[in-house]
Amino acid sequence: MIGTLGSVKHHLLAIGSAKVTGISPPLSPASHAGPGLGIGSSVFFSDGISRVRLIMDESSPVLILNAASSAVLTFESPEGPVSVAGFVEDVGCHCPKQAYLTINEGCIFSCRYCNVPTLDKHIKTPDEVESLISDAVKRDRIECISLTSGVIGTDLEEEDRLFAILERVRRFGLPVGVSVYPTPGLAKKLYDYGVVEVKFNLETAADELFAEMCPGLNRSKIVDSLRESVRVFGKNHVYSNIILGLGESEAEMRVCITQCLEDGIIPVIRPLTPSAGLAHFRSPSADEIFRVSAFLRSELRRFGFEPSNLTMCEKCAGCDLAPMTDIREEVRGK
Repeated sequence: MIGTLGSVKHHLLAIGSAKVTGISPPLSPASHAGPGLGIGSSVFFSDGISRVRLIMDESSPVLILNAASSAVLTFESPEGPVSVAGFVEDVGCHCPKQAYLTINEGCIFSCRYCNVPTLDKHIKTPDEVESLISDAVKRDRIECISLTSGVIGTDLEEEDRLFAILERVRRFGLPVGVSVYPTPGLAKKLYDYGVVEVKFNLETAADELFAEMCPGLNRSKIVDSLRESVRVFGKNHVYSNIILGLGESEAEMRVCITQCLEDGIIPVIRPLTPSAGLAHFRSPSADEIFRVSAFLRSELRRFGFEPSNLTMCEKCAGCDLAPMTDIREEVRGK
């Protein structure tokens, strides 16, 4: 079967890896944020509309045959053999077409699904961030800048560090998105500084699950910051990652999606990559990923959202099934 990437991407996300043969591809180094953090290098495959990020694994059932300007991805899906024509993408910083940089590579919190606290701590200086972005700009590989961070110091120290870097990146004249642990009033400060969108992560579909997975953090404060951000940034510019596969029911996930959208927040449904304290968990199945993303698509339409997708995870969409891009008319009924 010859298919589009969007129509089979839920299967690829459930597998999570690929083996590449032919010409050595441009790789994204082991990540310091997001799925696959600290696990290994990854490759980005695209058909020009959809994109998927897959961790490099010589034993993977997914094969990418990479040529000079094109590539073919093949694997055995439940519906039979699949072949998708496309290409392996160049990487700006962390992902294609953007400089997505983690300021604090380390964290004082110990969320059970996250490897960050186990990694060697490193705090990028403004000089270091500016240099990384300059290199990516020279290669003509980026369209935006995205900043994320773990939590290492006090609230004041974190804000000072972030705004020192924002002052440096202004000169590039590119849209900037920010995803950090929020503090009261931060949204207005970021907006006044020219940030175009924010992503503060609720992580779980339910309060009780958050308490179990993220000890020491307060989910209600994140909700308050997100609602504040909607008042400041307006509709279509405020996002929140929700991890799929932490033990929530599908009904809980649907309630969370609807509540977020009622509040003006766009959920980004992130399939769990089992690691850290949840290494024994299983990844969500392809069907689970598809059903939840299809529901999100229908709710985005019902509430009249048109996500800006200027920066961060929604611009890349390599780790998630993007409801408005990957779920096309031909697969909606699956």
